[in-house]
Amino acid sequence: MYSRSYFGACLVGGVVACGPTHTAVTPLDLVKCRRQVDPKIYSSNLQAWRQIGAKEGLRGIFFGWAPTFVGYSFQGAGKYGFYEIFKYLYGEKWFPNMPTTVNFLAASASAEFLADIALCPFEAVKVRMQTTLPPYAQNMREGLSKVIASEGVGGLYKGLSPLWGRQIPYTMVKFATFESTVAYIYQTLGKPKESYSSLQQTGVSFLGGYVAGVGCATVSHPADVMVSKLNSDRKAGESAVQAMGRIYRNIGFVGLWNGLPVRIVMIGTLTAFQWLIYDTWKVYLGLPTTGGH
Repeated sequence: MYSRSYFGACLVGGVVACGPTHTAVTPLDLVKCRRQVDPKIYSSNLQAWRQIGAKEGLRGIFFGWAPTFVGYSFQGAGKYGFYEIFKYLYGEKWFPNMPTTVNFLAASASAEFLADIALCPFEAVKVRMQTTLPPYAQNMREGLSKVIASEGVGGLYKGLSPLWGRQIPYTMVKFATFESTVAYIYQTLGKPKESYSSLQQTGVSFLGGYVAGVGCATVSHPADVMVSKLNSDRKAGESAVQAMGRIYRNIGFVGLWNGLPVRIVMIGTLTAFQWLIYDTWKVYLGLPTTGGH
C-alpha cells in the first residue's frame, strides 16, 4: 500500500480537504483576526458580519479568501501528505518499535514544519489584509507585491517562527488526538474497522475530527493571537522576540485568549470536515480510512 501513488493521493487529499474548508470559514476567520487585534472593534460576530456586509457586501465578508485558499491548499498537501510519509518512515522503516502515539506526534510535527514554510507567505498577506483598516491590500497579488517591495521576500516569512509555534503543537494534537479517538471509538464499538461500511467509517472520521479540533484549537490559541498581532503590529527593525515581548506587555495573559470561543467553533467544525473529506477521498480511490487499525 505504501507506494508513491499512495503518498501522492494523500498529498492531493490534503489539498482537497484543507483549501476549500479554510476558505469556507473565511467570514469567521476575518472577524476572529480583527477581534484578536482589537477586542473592541465589534460587539459580537453577528454585529460584525452585519456591519461588514452593509458596507462591503459579500466580498467584504469573504475578504482574504484568495490567500487563504492558496496558502492552506499548499499547507494541506504538506500536512496530510507528509504526515503519511513520516508516519510510515518512523513507524515502519526507521523506528519500528516506536510507541504508536510517539509516532503520531513525531510524524505530525515533522509534516507541519515543512507545510508551514509553504503556508507562511500567504498567511502573512491574509492577516495583513484582514486586520488593517483600511485594508493593507485589496487582493492577494497586491499584498504579495507590497510586502516584497517594502521588506523583501524575507518580509513574507517574518511570522514563520510564531507560525511554527502555533501550528506544530496544533497539528500534533490534531493528528494524535484524531488517531487515538478513532481507535477508541472502534474499540468501544467492539468490531474491527473493516466490518463497517465506508459511510460508517467516514462518520467515525468526522466525529474523531471534531474531538481533535476542539483540543488543537485550545492548545494553539495563544500562538494564533500572537501571529495576528505580529503580522499587523511588528515595528521595522524589531526582532520577533522583542515584538512578542512588547505585545504581551500590552495585552497580558488574558489577551492571549481573545476570540477563543469563535476559534473552537471554527476549528472544531473545520477539522471534522477536513477528516471527513480526506477519508472520503481515500475511500473514493479505494484506500483505507485513517486510523483504527
